[in-house]
Amino acid sequence: MNSALCILFILDVMMTRKYFGTDGVRGKVGTFPITPDFAMKLGWAAGTVLASSGTKGVLIGKDTRISGYMLESAIEAGLAAAGVNVSLVGPMPTPAVAYLASTFRADAGVVISASHNAYYDNGIKFFANDGTKLTDEQELEIEALLDQALNGQGMTCVESAQLGKARRIEDAAGRYIEFCKGTFPKHLSLSGLKIVVDSANGAAYHIAREVYAELGAEVISINDNPDGVNINDKCGATNLKALQTIVLAEEADLGVALDGDADRIMFVDHQGEVVDGDEILFILASAMQRKGEMQGGVVGTLMSNLGLELALEQMNIPFLRAKVGDRYVVEQLKATGWQLGGENSGHILSLQHATTGDGIVASLQVLRAVVEAGQSLAQVKSGMSKLPQVLINVRLDEGDAEQIMSSHKVQEAVAQAEATLGKSGRVLLRKSGTEPLIRVMVEAVDAEMTQSQAEFIAQAVRDA
Repeated sequence: MNSALCILFILDVMMTRKYFGTDGVRGKVGTFPITPDFAMKLGWAAGTVLASSGTKGVLIGKDTRISGYMLESAIEAGLAAAGVNVSLVGPMPTPAVAYLASTFRADAGVVISASHNAYYDNGIKFFANDGTKLTDEQELEIEALLDQALNGQGMTCVESAQLGKARRIEDAAGRYIEFCKGTFPKHLSLSGLKIVVDSANGAAYHIAREVYAELGAEVISINDNPDGVNINDKCGATNLKALQTIVLAEEADLGVALDGDADRIMFVDHQGEVVDGDEILFILASAMQRKGEMQGGVVGTLMSNLGLELALEQMNIPFLRAKVGDRYVVEQLKATGWQLGGENSGHILSLQHATTGDGIVASLQVLRAVVEAGQSLAQVKSGMSKLPQVLINVRLDEGDAEQIMSSHKVQEAVAQAEATLGKSGRVLLRKSGTEPLIRVMVEAVDAEMTQSQAEFIAQAVRDA
């Protein structure tokens, strides 16, 4: 797919929804839509739509942001007004909420989190009762009701006797820890491995270290003391410098980094080298093929490194690219009947183990591959060579992303870059679904050319 088609493809998806992005509703706390009033009305609209399909109970989890308390109360009020009961689990990884919603027989789950963003951002996303994200159609239905409430056309309330009730669940963390451990073969152990775990001062701060330790690893835990504002602050899956330093200083076998809501995972090998989502997919696919467990192929995204595609091709493993966003990877997996997919950012989908991206579960599958191979992490990833890839995020202080990307100046720059790269590279522009950014990605065989063409297009975006 050429870049112009990619741009149109992505714009079409983003224009269909008003509030929901690729990962729920997200923004800066205190600024519309991340306000108490909006959260309450969103809870009511979602509760009304879900209740019409028979929903009686919703489970709510959050990460460690200070704003989570405020938004939790507002959403709870909105759901109760719609007649929906609420179960509160407190700070909990996003994938844990998806799992626990099913375990506690809730009809849906809500996560209050802005994932890898800084503490001053937050977001709200919903899960269906099978742990998958709501469909586009459900989100559009919720938005229609939400617009009515926001425009003063009424937010109804069920009769007092039908109002939703709320309860707090105390043993949620222990249940999720046991679930994670259950995805690791009982005949294997992490004994002998020294692992540094970076929890990003986020939702897995009290969970991740316990999982690896209970499976036998020697664990050094860092960034596991959240204070409401230090989530993702120079740590976690989006900033690996501290983890790299400690892995080398402690002479650890490897390092594991989660993001704020623990739905993505990144590794650092014993040499301090980063192992990203593309390499994780290669490791898992290779291990599954060796054991005869590979069903079909692998789903990546438009951002997946071409090196992954080429490495899988050498192993005769099919590869498909979905739109950016783990929800679209899941859709492709379900459409094909395949089980493995993900993004280079570390969202890994292993559908034989979990219904959504789960950083801890994915990491355990990588550790299984390391243990079974009797090799280091650096060795098991060595069969894949990544092509140089440059990603430049252009922040939008003003202006409309869709208009900027489709402008003559930007389209001309893209066309010129593609002509320069020829068949040796590719270009992709897309609007971020979680932040006010336009992402410029260029990938090519030549590293210097990759960098120069990415900067060339990014400058055209800024000028536009």
